[in-house]
Amino acid sequence: MSYVVARLERALRREIGERIQPSGLTVPQYTTLSVLRSRSGLSNAQLARRSYITPQTMSEVIVALEEKGLVERAPDPGHRRILRIKVTPKGRRVMARCDTAVEELEEQMLADIPDGDRADLLRSLRSCVHQLGAGL
Repeated sequence: MSYVVARLERALRREIGERIQPSGLTVPQYTTLSVLRSRSGLSNAQLARRSYITPQTMSEVIVALEEKGLVERAPDPGHRRILRIKVTPKGRRVMARCDTAVEELEEQMLADIPDGDRADLLRSLRSCVHQLGAGL
């Protein structure tokens, strides 16, 4: 089973990358924006943990997103060395285009799974992630 999950993960990364590329994003950039959309104000270190990349790589991702005007950073009021990151309005517009492409991919991927079974599949996958301590 783990082999199939790994194959699915690689296929999803490839397909997502191809579908978001016209919007000028890489998969790590899209992942970062997705995390920030649901958890605005995270630090670089927090984002890195949630995106499964190193803090150094996350710094590069954030710089690229900031140069594109998709995120902005501001010092944390309680700890000036920590920069809190949030998605800009331009970033939200780019995310909306990417979300449409990713939703189409998900529909393609789930085409043979009846609507009633999709919620069970998602619940089961979340349980697997939780059991391995990877959180969501």
